Amino acid sequence: MRVPSRSPGQQPGPSIPPAPARRAAAELPRRLPAVEPDLDAYRAAVADLLVEVGALAGATSTAARQVLIDQRLREPAIAAVLDATPSGLVGARETLLLEMARYQPSERSSAADLTALVRIYLLSRIDVMWWRDAPTYRTDVQVNQSADLVDLEWLRRRDLLRFRYQEQPTTLFDRGVRALRRRIRPGAAPQTAGLLFRRARREMVALLNDIAREFTVHAPAGTPPLWVTSLVRSAEHQYRLRRLGYAAMLPSGHCLGWAADVEMTWFDRFGARDTLAELLLARQRAGEVNVVDEGQAWHLCLAPGARGRLRRVYEAELGV
Repeated sequence: MRVPSRSPGQQPGPSIPPAPARRAAAELPRRLPAVEPDLDAYRAAVADLLVEVGALAGATSTAARQVLIDQRLREPAIAAVLDATPSGLVGARETLLLEMARYQPSERSSAADLTALVRIYLLSRIDVMWWRDAPTYRTDVQVNQSADLVDLEWLRRRDLLRFRYQEQPTTLFDRGVRALRRRIRPGAAPQTAGLLFRRARREMVALLNDIAREFTVHAPAGTPPLWVTSLVRSAEHQYRLRRLGYAAMLPSGHCLGWAADVEMTWFDRFGARDTLAELLLARQRAGEVNVVDEGQAWHLCLAPGARGRLRRVYEAELGV
C-alpha cells in the first residue's frame, strides 16, 4: 500500500530519471474517459455504500469494511469517477483505506465518524476529477504570491463582497480579542478558526457573491449574509490541518483554488439552514458545483464548465 508523502513539495536533491521499464504504474499516462462519468449515478452509489459502511462501524469489522470497499469501489458508477482522478482507481482505493486505518475521532474534524470520513473522501473526488490538470498551490508562499488570486480584504473595503468571512488570528493578542468577543457576544459569529489566506480566485468570488445574493433574497428576514469559512489553502497548510486532527483530504480542491466551505450550522438559529442547503443543492443539480456535506460547513467546488461565465461576471460586476 502506498503511503502519501507528508512533504508539501518536492525536496531538493539529485534528479535521477527512472528506467522506463520500471516506471510505476501510477506514473504512466492513463487514458481518460471520452465522456465524463455520470455524477448522479456516482453520488447514488456512494450513498448506498455509506449505508453499508455504517453497518460495519464497529472496531471488530475492519476486515469486513476493507472487503466492502474493495468490492464497491469497483462498481462501474464509482470506478468511472475514481479512475478519472490523477491517482486512478487503485490509488483512490489505497488512499481511502489508509485514511480509514488512520482515522481518530476529533472535535476538530468534519468527519464525525468513519461513515462521514468515507462520504467526504469519495464525494470530494469529484473535485479532483474535474480539476485533475490544475496545478496545486504547494506552499503558503505560492498562495500569497499567485497572480491568479485576488485579495478579499481589498474587495471588502470597496463593498464588492456580498458574503462575510473572518481572518484567522495570527498573534496571541488577536486570539485573546477573538475569545473575548465570543464571551461577550456568543453566537454573533460562527465558531470557526477563519481564513489563513484571505485570497481567492476571481471566479470563486463571483460564485460566492451570486450565492450570497440569492440567499439574502430567500432567507428569513434578519438572517445574516452568507459566511465563508475556508477558501484557497496550500498543501503545506493542508498537512498542518491534518496534524491538528482535521479531515483535510489530499489532493483537495482547496489546494487548487477551486473550492470553498460555507457555514451551515450557525444559520439554524435564524431558521435559514434548510434554505441555504436547498440553494446549494440546486446549483449542484444544475451542474455548477459539487457539494459535500461536512457537518458544520458544506464544501463547494466549482465545475470547470461554469468557470468562463463566472469569470465574465466577475469582470463585469467588480471591474478589477
